[in-house]
Amino acid sequence: MQLLPIVFLILAVALVFFFFSLYIRLFRHEDPVADVCERETAALSYPRRRFPMEKKDLLPLLLITAIYAAVAFYGLGDRQNPESFCRFSENGRYVVIALPEETPISRVMYYSGLYTGNYFLQYSLDGEAYTDEATMTQGYSDIFKWNEAQLETPNKTAQFIRIIADATLEMGELSLYDSSGTRISPAVMTYDAGCAPLFDEQKTVPESSSYMNSTYFDEIYHARTAYEHIRELKPYENTHPPLGKQIIGLGIRAFGLNPFGWRFMGVLFGVLMLPFFYIFLKNLFGSTAISVCGTLLFAFDFMHFTQTRIATIDTYGVFFIILMYFFMYRYITAPRDDPYMKAHQESVPLFLSGLFFGIGAASKWTAIYAGAGLAVIWLLFRIIRGRELIMAGQVRAHRRELIRDVFQCLLFFVIVPAAVYYISYYPYGKAEGMSGLSMFFEKDYAKLVLDNQTHMLSYHEGVHASHPYSSRWYQWIVDGRPILYFLKSLPDNTKSAFGAFLNPLVCWGGLLAVLSMGWKTVRFRDGKALFILLGYFAQLLPWMLITRITFEYHYFPCLIFLVIALCHVFNSFRLRDPKWKPKIYGAAAACLILFVAFYPVLSGLPVPRAYSDLLAWIPGAWPF
Repeated sequence: MQLLPIVFLILAVALVFFFFSLYIRLFRHEDPVADVCERETAALSYPRRRFPMEKKDLLPLLLITAIYAAVAFYGLGDRQNPESFCRFSENGRYVVIALPEETPISRVMYYSGLYTGNYFLQYSLDGEAYTDEATMTQGYSDIFKWNEAQLETPNKTAQFIRIIADATLEMGELSLYDSSGTRISPAVMTYDAGCAPLFDEQKTVPESSSYMNSTYFDEIYHARTAYEHIRELKPYENTHPPLGKQIIGLGIRAFGLNPFGWRFMGVLFGVLMLPFFYIFLKNLFGSTAISVCGTLLFAFDFMHFTQTRIATIDTYGVFFIILMYFFMYRYITAPRDDPYMKAHQESVPLFLSGLFFGIGAASKWTAIYAGAGLAVIWLLFRIIRGRELIMAGQVRAHRRELIRDVFQCLLFFVIVPAAVYYISYYPYGKAEGMSGLSMFFEKDYAKLVLDNQTHMLSYHEGVHASHPYSSRWYQWIVDGRPILYFLKSLPDNTKSAFGAFLNPLVCWGGLLAVLSMGWKTVRFRDGKALFILLGYFAQLLPWMLITRITFEYHYFPCLIFLVIALCHVFNSFRLRDPKWKPKIYGAAAACLILFVAFYPVLSGLPVPRAYSDLLAWIPGAWPF
């Protein structure tokens, strides 16, 4: 059995190299038609045209989106969790619960709310003399989780139970169990009205803690901060811009403070990526088949599936990066030589690209890396466009366009994004007691925005703690070290686990496709290949220089360009190989088969250990 994972690994690698051997063979002989299609001009140029959507694209686009939405929302998380909290500082920092008779207590579960500290669980037979039985921790990693007290003497008899807090703390629910493991009904208990929230949502108490009913990984920061923004409290997590957490908060407002609520917006944005991605591919390559295959690769990639189902902010950065590059592509391929073209047909895509750059940056700084890529793309476009106008004797038109574009870029990519970013901090102002439009013009508001930028920079520079699932960029590009988000051993030698990493066929094939984009840029002066290269390396190069601890999920934005690069490879098959369809359909089918095979370690579906062991293709590195 130990050899099988390695066999699967070898087969997958062989499949990738076989596919690219077929790709290389496409270029052994010149093809006048294909060469013309792949060579924009004799000199390096921006892409000359974009292909429109057609009626036949509507059905596959809707089907892929609907099917993915059904798969992604299934098993996302419980819809009911405690939402009323007992605030211990308002109850003298302790509560007393009286049982009708002396009862052995075998188990105590509690749901942690905001703030950190400790509860001290104490028992008494007479309500006078109490003995300590457990310290119930509520650390920063315990927020919005079901926890179980570690009792010093299980089944010890008590009639009075006292819980004392050593700080201002909120607890959502408390569940007591007798010696038979049966939950003691709150109806037989006596307690002060102030601690009623501890027993008003007993139907939400689970058998045990899991990702379905509790936060996991960085949800302990981002779901918490989203809730703090809703309550207008000073946020605990302030190491990323606030907009992503505000988006998470929309799901909490709609569906409540529960796992489904705080994960809903991530999945929704993951679903919404697909129509834009499909249209992007159609604009690039003009093929429904390639658009379908590429969108399937992106939709059912392991990283896209897992990362959009966790309540963190990475999803929003990726969503807005797709839009930034999509509208920049629309801008550079606008038909400027068309005498009937109106000015807004150039300006609107540029404005939208800049707007989504600002929104993305206000969600996560990875969008700023993407903005650097856009800047290079725009600069190359202006150089090429200017050269063409000058060679055509239109020097005055060149100066006019250049001045207009520089002004527009200052407006769309500096002023508008800065305003969006600045305004996104309004929850911080609310938490400080500011209100109304006037807050944005207050010195204190400007100061808290500037102070937070300094804090974020110093924080990320100092994140060097070790982590068992940390990895570096050179490991990401080959799926060398996935990050394990959740792991729980279950009875009957089964386990529930899931992590974040790319579909290995997409990861390895995409890397070879990116390398081929460099070759295409040089040999064919291929503007589309250059566009893809700039997008990919804009996201990867900064991580080569960053020394802080990093993880596989930081590679998520690069997935966009890995898939687009693969689609460029597919397009070469379409242009040069009469029997191209079986090859690209087969490649897409192989990736979908792997998604089905790896689904348990992407979703937490309980499976026998023997099965998950088969998926650990790289022993010691893939932690399933």
